[in-house]
Amino acid sequence: MLSVPLAPKVTSLGALDPQRRLFDALIPLPEGTSYNSYLVQGSEKTALIDTVDAAMPEVLLANLDAMGIKNLDYVIANHAEQDHSGALPRVLAKYPQAKVVTNPKCKDFLIDLLHIDADKFITVADGEKLSLGDKTLEFIYAPWVHWPETMLTYLAEDKLLFSCDFFGAHWADNGPVQDEKRAYLAAKRYFAEIMQPFRNNILQHLKKLNDKQISIIAPSHGPIHLRPEFILKAYLEWSGDKPANKVLIPFVSMHGSTASLVKTLEEFLAEKGVTVKTFDLTTVDLGELAMELVEAATMVLATPCVLAGIHPAAAYAAYLTRALRPKLKYASIIGSYGWAQKVPEQVVSLLTGLNVEILPPVMVKGLPRENDLLEIRKLGEIIVEKHKGLNS
Repeated sequence: MLSVPLAPKVTSLGALDPQRRLFDALIPLPEGTSYNSYLVQGSEKTALIDTVDAAMPEVLLANLDAMGIKNLDYVIANHAEQDHSGALPRVLAKYPQAKVVTNPKCKDFLIDLLHIDADKFITVADGEKLSLGDKTLEFIYAPWVHWPETMLTYLAEDKLLFSCDFFGAHWADNGPVQDEKRAYLAAKRYFAEIMQPFRNNILQHLKKLNDKQISIIAPSHGPIHLRPEFILKAYLEWSGDKPANKVLIPFVSMHGSTASLVKTLEEFLAEKGVTVKTFDLTTVDLGELAMELVEAATMVLATPCVLAGIHPAAAYAAYLTRALRPKLKYASIIGSYGWAQKVPEQVVSLLTGLNVEILPPVMVKGLPRENDLLEIRKLGEIIVEKHKGLNS
């Protein structure tokens, strides 16, 4: 049980889950996560902003009991996904007089996901306000950050933004940020894996917040930002269109041939002042690749042939890249094959939908010879020349 005061009569009292290692049966959680729920006690009404994951309702209910909360008037549902809403049925059972305040789309989701009765809801419009007496909640629609029904809640009197998944981090901590370097990396990983596909929407929502005075950002996962400019600046950089002078080379090598191509390209680019990050796809935490995709200009996928096609690990990396929709400008393919290959066509197909220029692939038959390595250096020269125009 853990409660953290944020402002007068405003408390963080969600649940920490340090042992969880996978989210959505997909996303690695090296530092666990938290499910942040916030209590706002006005002079007339009391509101709970979001609940916690369905696996941990007892923690939230115990925290409410420890604070002596006998009555809840409202439960604000910023987002319907079950890591936010899963404990909502238990909260409503304990506080049957409470109404769920959300937008119409989130109401429909919660009815489908949790079978909550329609008469338990109060729906609010974008910009609508709800008075708790001496505290006022304002609701800000933020669709596609990262679901279509997401909204934020702003507490005007305390200049406090309850930002839902916006500005969050999968990290088992719901207190104020103590280590900004560590917080930056955790937030970047979260952005990379969850928010990156919606970066154009995020830029618009950042603009929407410009007219708000914000002293505290309280997300639904991870630590709380008492210096909002830190995370706002990071999100602006991550969501922008200008990539860095960086090349990513995710690779698989079964017998060393593809690895030798990777080494040659890596050394050539590094000599020319290009930052290069390589990722062995047989061992890498793909969250690390996702983080580097946030700012890289070029990805070169390196794969051997398996039955004339792309290696499955490389195919997954290509699929993941397309799903994350990063700001990449260029992509290419290198690799080795034995008797026949259709790798470039398959990779291009997997990357369809990304706005990238495909640079000439280099596929080598058997163990690379010196002329093959010369072709790799030529590809490097093309990349270096392309990168010269990144800031133009």
